[in-house]
Amino acid sequence: MSEQNFAKYIEQLEQVFDQAVVEGNDDELFASGYLRGHFDLVVAQLELQEQAAVDAVLPALRDAVEQTKHELAPADQQHIAAMIARLERAAA
Repeated sequence: MSEQNFAKYIEQLEQVFDQAVVEGNDDELFASGYLRGHFDLVVAQLELQEQAAVDAVLPALRDAVEQTKHELAPADQQHIAAMIARLERAAA
């Protein structure tokens, strides 16, 4: 996959975060902000490791969230899962 296609894919997913900021309720806003930090870190790490592939982004994001989910209340975990599902739908 070319760098251009990867960048377009990342932009497509970023629009999901942006939409949640503009249109989302408080829970969606929290989930978006929480995930956006993980997302930006995952994308940067993939690029630095020269593993910037579309099919690597969401699995790496899920792994990052899994490693930190102990920080979240069960209700927040559900909101995060819902936001990941939105990202997956946007990526399909």
